[in-house]
Amino acid sequence: MKKLLVSPAPHLHGKESTRGLMRDVIIALSPSLLVSIYFFGFSAIKLALVGIISCVVVEYVIQRYVIKSTKTINDYSAALTGLLLALNLPPNSPWWLILIGSIVAIGVAKMTFGGLGQNLFNPALVGRVFLLVSFPVIMTDWTIPVSWFREGIDASSGATALSIVKEGLAKGLNMDQIFQANDFSYMEMLFSKIGGSVGEVSALALIAGFVYLLIRRVIKPHIPLSIIGSVIVITGIFWLVDPQQYADPIFSVLTGGILIGSIFMATDYVTSPMSKQGMILYGVGIGFLTIMIRYFGSYPEGISFAILIMNACVPLINKFMLPKRFGKEVKNG
Repeated sequence: MKKLLVSPAPHLHGKESTRGLMRDVIIALSPSLLVSIYFFGFSAIKLALVGIISCVVVEYVIQRYVIKSTKTINDYSAALTGLLLALNLPPNSPWWLILIGSIVAIGVAKMTFGGLGQNLFNPALVGRVFLLVSFPVIMTDWTIPVSWFREGIDASSGATALSIVKEGLAKGLNMDQIFQANDFSYMEMLFSKIGGSVGEVSALALIAGFVYLLIRRVIKPHIPLSIIGSVIVITGIFWLVDPQQYADPIFSVLTGGILIGSIFMATDYVTSPMSKQGMILYGVGIGFLTIMIRYFGSYPEGISFAILIMNACVPLINKFMLPKRFGKEVKNG
C-alpha cells in the first residue's frame, strides 16, 4: 500500500511562493522601519542591518557546514527573522546583542527543528525572550523617541508607558495621577510612543503594514483581530471595575507590543493554527495571557511570552480544529 507523503508547513497554493510571502511581510514592516529610522537614526539602521545579515549568515553556515542541506537563504525567511528581531529590541542595543539573538533564533529555534516549516516556535520571539532573560538590564534600557532631524536634541533614556504605569501603581498612585504626571496622549501613542522597542514606536505605521498584508492576502484577519479584541474585552472589564487601578482598552492596545506581536509575530504560517476556529482560539489565548502577565506578572509586557506559549498549543489546536477537507460535501440542516 502506497503512503501519501505531506510536506511540512507552510503549504502554498496557486502562484504564491515562500519568497513572495516573506517579501510582502518585509514590505509591510517598512513603514515601521522608516519611522524608527526617523526617531532613532543610525541606531535603528544598525540593528536592522546586523539583524538581517547575521540571521542570513548563521542560516547559511549551518546549512552548508553543519547539516549540509539545500540552501534556503534566498527565500527571505532568515532576513525577515533578523528584521523582526531587530524591531523587537531597544534602540540602543549593542550590535553583539542582536548577533547573539540571531544565533539563538536561527540556530536553536529554527534549524534545530529542521529549518523553515518545521519549527514549533517563532524564531524571532525565541531570540528576543532569550535576550530578555539573559540580559535584562540592556533589554529594558529604553530610549525616548526623538527625531534625529531635530537639531540640538539628543535621545534620552526612559521607561516605556507600561513600565511607568506598573511602577506608578506599585508606589500607590492611581491612573489619573500617572497620566497627568507623564502627560500621556493617545495621539502621541498612535504616532510616536514614549519609549519602547524599535518597531513599536508608531502604531499607525504598524496598522498600515496590517492593511497591506490584508490587501495582498498574505495573512487572514482572524488572529490579529481576535488578539486585539480579547485584549479590549479583558482590559475593558478590569477598567470598568476599577478605572483607577487599570488602564482603559485604548491605552492597552496602543502601548507595548500588542500591535507588532498580533500582526507580524502571531500570524507566522508555521507556528499558527490552520483553521479559522483554531486561529480565533489561538488569538484569544494570546490576548488573555498577555493581559494576565501584564497585570499579575513581573514583566510589564507579556505578548512575547503569550505567543510562545500558544505556539506550543498549536499542534493540539490543529488536532481538534482541522480545516474542512477540500471537496468535502457540507450537508444542509
